[in-house]
Amino acid sequence: MAVIATNAASEKLLARLLRAEAEGDGNLGMLMVGNVGVNRVRADCLDFKDIRTIENMVYQSPGGFEATQKSYFYQRAREHDINLARRTIKGERFHPASNALWFFMPGGSCPSQWYGQWNTGRYKSHCFFTPSQSECPSVF
Repeated sequence: MAVIATNAASEKLLARLLRAEAEGDGNLGMLMVGNVGVNRVRADCLDFKDIRTIENMVYQSPGGFEATQKSYFYQRAREHDINLARRTIKGERFHPASNALWFFMPGGSCPSQWYGQWNTGRYKSHCFFTPSQSECPSVF
């Protein structure tokens, strides 16, 4: 059962985002990016109050993803990537991105906070940041 509403086009869009943002971090890294995306659709808090679809989330401006500005984002979604996207849409969560709404790739170590949100960990090149449960209960 999906935790957010989707269709085939939005699954492919999320799959392209996973690949563009984290292909270098392998399957688990791409799944974690999927967690952040799904959490943003579910959030209804902070910067994500008007985000209701995967398309809204991917193209949110400001606050969207840098990958959408790169040519490799516009490659066709591969079946493998679509399957990873579906796993996150169905609610699979992977620490440290389980409840995260943000991630980024720092030049060095992860800061303890980023825009007031706490670091919940790092996976390969990305640091993940999670709001408090009182700020965003819908992502917990």
